[in-house]
Amino acid sequence: MITINPKEIKQAQLHSYLLSAVAPRPICLASTIDAEGNANLSPFSFFNVFSSNPPIAIFSPARRGRDNTTKHTLQNVHEIKECVINIVNYAMVQQMSLSSCEYPKGVSEFTKSGLTPIESNVVKPFRVKESPVQMECIVKEVVALGTEGGAGNLVICEIVAIHMHENILNEQGNIDQQKIDVVGRLGADWYVRASGDALFEVAKPNIKLGMGYDALPNFIKQSTVLSANDLGILANSEAMPTAEEIKNFNETNLFMQHKISVATNEQLHTIAKLLLSKNMPKEAWLVLLQGN
Repeated sequence: MITINPKEIKQAQLHSYLLSAVAPRPICLASTIDAEGNANLSPFSFFNVFSSNPPIAIFSPARRGRDNTTKHTLQNVHEIKECVINIVNYAMVQQMSLSSCEYPKGVSEFTKSGLTPIESNVVKPFRVKESPVQMECIVKEVVALGTEGGAGNLVICEIVAIHMHENILNEQGNIDQQKIDVVGRLGADWYVRASGDALFEVAKPNIKLGMGYDALPNFIKQSTVLSANDLGILANSEAMPTAEEIKNFNETNLFMQHKISVATNEQLHTIAKLLLSKNMPKEAWLVLLQGN
């Protein structure tokens, strides 16, 4: 393993490592306005939400590494302490990228990118019509993290209004991750599309306590078939099946459909792995314990 002291490598190389390792990152397409009323639009992947009460989002326009200059976005939020955070999805990713060009001050990235400005309800900066979710914000504080090239500036925003397109919602009125089709930023020129086969679910362990990895039997922990993720799913179970459940499972159609009466541990683990991939941890447990 390579060990790096951040103070001993060039800032550009450190920047590259961080962007490639800490990924994917959500993208904030920040709309701001200067004291003269000039609109600005710029994307930032140093961005996330950090509180829901109050609702707080933070993005960070960094000082440029090559010449230590600052972005118009940073200058604007010092002049007019308002912004709109527009979420980026796949349908607008190329236009978002175009808005990152360093056009001269006073040139609107809305015009250059072809994105549509629409008036906000509370703040002065425009929203982006094409964005699936638009959050009007009051800038509470700007925290400079340094004075050299590459230093970030935390723009701490309180969300005061949220606008969403109806077509990204499911029947329950919640955002459907497939429909919103967001993109994330990786290193270099890479992005990731968070939809389709890229999406998967992991059951949250915060309702009931999982038994833990340490409680797994050794013959399962030492499996040559099951992956670390497979073991993690099993360890998220509250408890192993009871002896009665194991006995009854011998007669079930699920086990008999595999046409196995006497199986090796490897065969059982292979079946269990398939069941885990289908989000059937209880059945996977029962199969595994047939060989115990």
